Amino acid sequence: MKTIGLLGGMSWESTTTYYQLLNRMARERLGGLHSAKCLVWSFDFADIEKAQASGDWDKATGMMVGAAQNLERGGAECLVICTNTMHKMAPEVQAAIDMPLIHIADATAPAIKVVGSKAPLLLATGYTMEQDFYKGHLKERHGIKVSVPDQDDRTEIHRIIYEELCKGEIWADSKQTYLDVVQKEIAKGADGVIFGCTEIGLLVSARDFNVPAFDTTALHAEAALDFALGG
Repeated sequence: MKTIGLLGGMSWESTTTYYQLLNRMARERLGGLHSAKCLVWSFDFADIEKAQASGDWDKATGMMVGAAQNLERGGAECLVICTNTMHKMAPEVQAAIDMPLIHIADATAPAIKVVGSKAPLLLATGYTMEQDFYKGHLKERHGIKVSVPDQDDRTEIHRIIYEELCKGEIWADSKQTYLDVVQKEIAKGADGVIFGCTEIGLLVSARDFNVPAFDTTALHAEAALDFALGG
């Protein structure tokens, strides 16, 4: 089994989910007392959020590159960035290391294709919904064109992620907000929903929707374990 490098703490709430999923999946596949071999670098998320909010993506990139290199020096054999938003600098991170970076959009695309979703809705941070690094990756690499909610809904989705989910706060009213947004977009033609922030699965699940839902955290963890086990 190869060692998985987890670049996390963005937030640690969802990084915890990665760690749990990887170990549960390893036990399910291998049986007995097996678990996943992992190295974890966990940021102080306040430092990352400050760089994001100020638009200092060069600083954020430098932080990500340095942490990825530390994981590689520590013995990691692949890299998992435990957040969708910080895949903004995935190309720069990959260029700075020799081990493969398992891209979260590449892990998500096959699940979208296998169910035949043609117009999935992307729920994510404002950065991921509004910038092109994630949407463009899905379109250019996989031919998947996603839609996003309108501006007011994007603002509220983003707020709930940073002010609640990243702090471990799960509220029924916020869940209803997400459900209402998805239903509104289904009425416009969305035929699936991408949990494009790794914290969203803390609030809602596939059971909450009558269209296919794609939990990027779970799909990413599964792809990482596939690689670790040589699949």
